[in-house]
Amino acid sequence: MQKSAGGITRHLLGGLYCYLRKCIFSVLSVGPLPSHISFIMDGNRRYAKRRNLAEGDGHKAGFSALMSILRYCYELGIKYVSVYAFSIDNFKRKPEEVQTFMELMREKIEELLQQESIINEYGVRLHFIGNMQLLTEPVRVAAEKAMRVTAHNQERVLLICVAYTSRDEIVHAVQESCKDKWNEVQASKEDKVSNSEFTRINQGPKSNGIDLHFRDSCKEKETKACRSLHEGAEGAEEKDYLFEQNLEKHSDNYSEDEITPCNEEKKFKQGEFASIKLVDIEKHMYMSVAPDPDILIRTSGEARLSNFLLWQTSACPLYAPKVLWPEIGLRHLVWAILNFQRHHFYLEKKKKQF
Repeated sequence: MQKSAGGITRHLLGGLYCYLRKCIFSVLSVGPLPSHISFIMDGNRRYAKRRNLAEGDGHKAGFSALMSILRYCYELGIKYVSVYAFSIDNFKRKPEEVQTFMELMREKIEELLQQESIINEYGVRLHFIGNMQLLTEPVRVAAEKAMRVTAHNQERVLLICVAYTSRDEIVHAVQESCKDKWNEVQASKEDKVSNSEFTRINQGPKSNGIDLHFRDSCKEKETKACRSLHEGAEGAEEKDYLFEQNLEKHSDNYSEDEITPCNEEKKFKQGEFASIKLVDIEKHMYMSVAPDPDILIRTSGEARLSNFLLWQTSACPLYAPKVLWPEIGLRHLVWAILNFQRHHFYLEKKKKQF
């Protein structure tokens, strides 16, 4: 009897909580909403230590918190969510801890692909961001399978950053841009060589035909032409001397700004194929599959990025609640969105400057 009463109470409280959540989201939807929220999930190990739990249990609690936050974001209509799950620097931890985390990650990836999971409920597409070659083979295989299975989902996007640092991402993007530019230069050289060979082939038969008469006529007139060229060269030297004197006289009348654009244009034309532009680098960033984040939330009260999305967060506000990641709740997400809406005009202005 008591068990059934307790179950009814929990059911009623759960229904009331869902109703209040929908009311809050309706109010928030009146203002501008972020399209992309990023999370640095900090504090799983400290959470486990405070409660005398194993480190793996702290990560499990963090995964449960992630599922709750994802549900809130997707109910609110936020399309992109990215999470900093595992840094390249985390590989420096104890081997047993790294192995435990990898096994837990593989297990949770498989759970995400189950029929009743939040991924299938909201049509979420999974992207694993980072240097996948650093992961253990079972985790890498599971991640590749998850991306392949969810590739048709377009409603929501979840980006899980594993074996990731922003510096590694930037280095990767620069290397790939250099490769593309090098291939472009080589392709243009090959085209020029092939075109010149084609021109020679077309011009070859002329030497065996009518053009021979033209050569003979040039030889007959060679003596007359040489005399006229010699006379013209002497006149040209005098003209060049007068031109240099006039240039020295009038060079002071032109400012440096008026002269340098021509030089800059020549430099640009000379290095046109060798230059790497901003768009080339951004195209090869790991995070090119999503827009830049509108809000970055880091738990445990740490107001630093820890080598996460350094390129993408130039105009992104950082919210750092003091709670540990497993303790994060709806109130923290709502507060972050309210602050975003309050400063939305200023943030949009800053983005346009960049």
